[in-house]
Amino acid sequence: MFLAVARTDSAVLDATMRRLTIAASFSRLWFGIAAILGISRVGSAQRAAARGVAGIAVSSLVTNQVAKRIWGRRRPVTDAVPLARLVPTPTSGSMPSGHSASAAAFAVGVGVENRGLGLALAPLAAAVGVSRVATGAHYPGDVVIGFATGAGIAWGMSKAFPPLSVHRERAPEPSWVDVPPRPDGEGVVLVVNPASGGGTGSRLADVVRRRLPAARVVTLGEDDDLTAVVADAAREAEVLAIGGGDGSIGAAATAARANGIPLAVVPGGTFNHFAKDIGCATVHDTIRAIREGRAAAVDLAVLNDETSFVNNANIGTYPQFVRFRERYDRRVGKPAASLIALLHVLRRERPVRLRIGDREVTTSMFFIGASTYETPGFAPAHRPHMDDGVLDVRALDVGPRWAVPRIMLAALTGRLDRTGLYRQDRVSELEVVALDGPTAVALDGDVRTRTDRARFRVDHRALTVYGSFDRD
Repeated sequence: MFLAVARTDSAVLDATMRRLTIAASFSRLWFGIAAILGISRVGSAQRAAARGVAGIAVSSLVTNQVAKRIWGRRRPVTDAVPLARLVPTPTSGSMPSGHSASAAAFAVGVGVENRGLGLALAPLAAAVGVSRVATGAHYPGDVVIGFATGAGIAWGMSKAFPPLSVHRERAPEPSWVDVPPRPDGEGVVLVVNPASGGGTGSRLADVVRRRLPAARVVTLGEDDDLTAVVADAAREAEVLAIGGGDGSIGAAATAARANGIPLAVVPGGTFNHFAKDIGCATVHDTIRAIREGRAAAVDLAVLNDETSFVNNANIGTYPQFVRFRERYDRRVGKPAASLIALLHVLRRERPVRLRIGDREVTTSMFFIGASTYETPGFAPAHRPHMDDGVLDVRALDVGPRWAVPRIMLAALTGRLDRTGLYRQDRVSELEVVALDGPTAVALDGDVRTRTDRARFRVDHRALTVYGSFDRD
């Protein structure tokens, strides 16, 4: 078969195969495609890119450092290959083809999260495998084994770390609220932090001024107190808009609820989780919702009857977990990054002792979500709806003997949610007592307070917020 391909007199093969195989060297082709998917606004495409890159990382390790050393097959003799197609002969073993393994791992990994994209990439992955034979680098059998290796690794990772679609519920219709359209932004007061999101706040304010000319923009100064500024703005506004990250949104939500007015969120933070959940991933999405008068009632979570949060609260080491996970997720994908971050937290961070209701737990990670998140474990993604009236409570118990290695094994196999050390409940209110004195409580990613007694509850559909509520 190798000789039949090599001796085929084809201008198409001569013109394309060498270029294609060089493009796929060091997975440059796949990394380029992953970058395009990553900057898209489609959630499944972004997750597909991360999963595809993670598959490449694992398949490259297995093929180059394990399989090639075991089989040690010699490369083909290339006398019959036309000079126009030849590439330098690698010094490593011939079986399996690393290019083919990476191609299959990426295409199948992408297809796990987004079937359409996976099917679209399959012919390109197959062409890369053909190019390895046409350029004299591999026998056809090497390519077949490479495809099987890469596809098998991607399939195995999908079982260990199931895609979001496995857990995704069908999102119900939002609780729409009748609000008037505001085509020019009349009655809207926007409070914006110019330093948020790495300095994008000023740009967002300019966009709002241009597209909603009747809106008033209040810019936070370096010494201004955010809570006081949004409270003053809410008393004057018919619609309170906030430009900043999730922490700023929580303060604005408290002011909007207290004054009985709708909230509009202009995403200006680093991750903008709440804005994405309500379908306002960009400033243009928010402006469109204000102009068209699209708003719905959502739940608001409250700590100690004083402080509101819109995403989640955390006690223990979860903030450190998030920081480490986000450091690595673009390089190795969120599942692998979550495992690395979990290992760091369990090895280095000190757990806290809590009394939750009538039971005690020694935990490194205690998570309270405002509304139910879709995925189990400690890498929760989106919320299918924002008004289910519950708190999503998750705790990791590290008190029992051998807890840490048991947790790591469960996380490695994607079964953390099935171990007795992981607990998840859905409640409308919850009281937590820190048994070793005041402990830090992070709200929406920011450590807001220290307390030895925390009472969490849900204000059901207490906040009206502008948005499309369309999520991928």
